[in-house]
Amino acid sequence: MPPLKRILVTGGAGFLGSHLCERLVDEGHDVICLDNFFTSQKSNIVHLLDRPNFELVRQDVTLPISLEVDEIHNLACPAAPGHYQYNPIETLKTSVLGSINVLDVAQRCHAKVLQASTSEIYGDPEVHPQPETYRGAVNTLGPRACYDEGKRAAETLFMDYHRMNRVNIRIVRIFNTYGPRMHPFDGRVVSNFIRQALSGDPITIFGDGRQTRSFCYRDDLVEGILRMMNGPDDFIGPVNLGNPGEFSMLALAELVLELTGSKSKLVHKPLPPDDPAQRQPDITLARQRLAWEPTVPLRDGLARTIDWFRTIDLNHYRPPTPNWV
Repeated sequence: MPPLKRILVTGGAGFLGSHLCERLVDEGHDVICLDNFFTSQKSNIVHLLDRPNFELVRQDVTLPISLEVDEIHNLACPAAPGHYQYNPIETLKTSVLGSINVLDVAQRCHAKVLQASTSEIYGDPEVHPQPETYRGAVNTLGPRACYDEGKRAAETLFMDYHRMNRVNIRIVRIFNTYGPRMHPFDGRVVSNFIRQALSGDPITIFGDGRQTRSFCYRDDLVEGILRMMNGPDDFIGPVNLGNPGEFSMLALAELVLELTGSKSKLVHKPLPPDDPAQRQPDITLARQRLAWEPTVPLRDGLARTIDWFRTIDLNHYRPPTPNWV
């Protein structure tokens, strides 16, 4: 049995963070969840509060952290465009100052630290699918830059702390992920489509709907994160984690309509600035170094997600920002 560890998860009450906390708690580790609840829900982790090896700290990651830990998963940052564009300066601070704070803790404690980076560092890609060697095509002046450039700067900080201060780091680049506990008003395409379909509202498609994304189920993604964190120290990344299956927005909308039995109509709206035309991960490196690849097909994962959406009361959720769709 592997040794039990003290593990800090920043952004631990969020969609992915809460599932990661749950997995680590079930493995017996001493888990500290740090979250400021800007876009997350306490309901995501309320079932963990009475577990003796789980602790919740309400704090913004941009503030100094004084904890003794063995490992850190840095997942703190708004990830939906409407959320991170609501306060772009704070979004950039979360990526930059938050990374500095967790890296300082890692250096002081000699802890291993993982950065949850993003496929958004590739911008609107000119290479398809995107390998880790691709440097990206990001508009530094656009409305998405606070997130895209913040995550790119975070990767730089992680590499510099590794080179200069010998901090034991890991970097994963997360592509679109979905599943139960997505915030119904986060503005992401999967949650938008499901919420609109179940409510009988028109399904909003931006542009002509031919732009593509890849969708990875949350359990597959958490497994990839843990394999990266627990892998050999000679592989620090970055590594793509995502599902290489590619779907257009129209195809996704039609599948959601089929699985929900909804009669909602499709409504087209203008495409937002800098919205990527294509997004698909090359996961060759993850297959080779982590023996990892997704196992949950989109149809199955969507069915599970829709089942969860049917159980929640939308009145118990509020749009975290005015920018949701």
